[in-house]
Amino acid sequence: MDLNTLYHRTVEAWADRVNAVGAEHWENPTPCAAWTVRDLVNHVVGEDRWTVPLVHGRTIADVGDALDGDLLGDDPVRAALDAAMEATTVVAEHLPGGGTVHLSYGEEQLGEYVHQLAADHLVHAWDLAVATGGDRRLDPHLVAEVAAWYADREHLYRGAGMVAPRSVSHGGPESELLAAFGRDAEWGSNHAGLAAFSAAFGSGDVDAIMALTTDDCVFEATGPAPDGTRHEGAAAIRTVWETLFADTPAAVFIEEESFVHGDRGVLRWRFEWDGGHVRGVDVLRLRDGRVCEKLSYVKG
Repeated sequence: MDLNTLYHRTVEAWADRVNAVGAEHWENPTPCAAWTVRDLVNHVVGEDRWTVPLVHGRTIADVGDALDGDLLGDDPVRAALDAAMEATTVVAEHLPGGGTVHLSYGEEQLGEYVHQLAADHLVHAWDLAVATGGDRRLDPHLVAEVAAWYADREHLYRGAGMVAPRSVSHGGPESELLAAFGRDAEWGSNHAGLAAFSAAFGSGDVDAIMALTTDDCVFEATGPAPDGTRHEGAAAIRTVWETLFADTPAAVFIEEESFVHGDRGVLRWRFEWDGGHVRGVDVLRLRDGRVCEKLSYVKG
């Protein structure tokens, strides 16, 4: 498959998923940590909008902050499709002639840059599909092409912090590619639930925390030693969190890492307040995207 065809087809895969985004989906969590659907689409629109000036030979300094912030406006689907069309048009015009582009890490061959764009559109098409309940299946020909290109670059991406730690592959080329990009091919409601649960703690939103907690949830606190206090039921647990956020100045939870396997999840966190912090971990059980058991442990 020639490179322009690969790129064009990955952008089409992305555009198909964007077209399927409903009004109710924009605040959904995604496999990209800390990004909602809107954040994810804004990121790719940014890439597409950057493609035009970079392919035309402009530098990052030339563009400045013109493409910072929200690029979606009141019609995010239209904004995404228009940006994709502009990007594919400029690539089709300039790719046959080769040349270089100026990226954040220096000058790069145009062909290499287009490969990077193709990979990003394909993987983010999957991210968007699973976050919105869309078609998560990727074209096997596109998977094979991107995987072949990425095989020699995975260590560079991971070393630069551009992708998450490698996930577990569940077998097959698509799952293997997603794992290499730090994705779990079985990402679903429990993954989304844990992401939203972590974000709710990060913002101190007790109502959001409880909406993601089952009525029969069990919570074991970190203290007192050695076993902590056990709280059963949503009402009792709500009181704990309301008291914590009300009585702790500048309280904030920061996610350090999380993962889900089946109905089990692990969330590593840092809890900060005015004058100190602790680090700990939650061992979780989830049911249909909601937390039904939260066992908390903290570094001594």
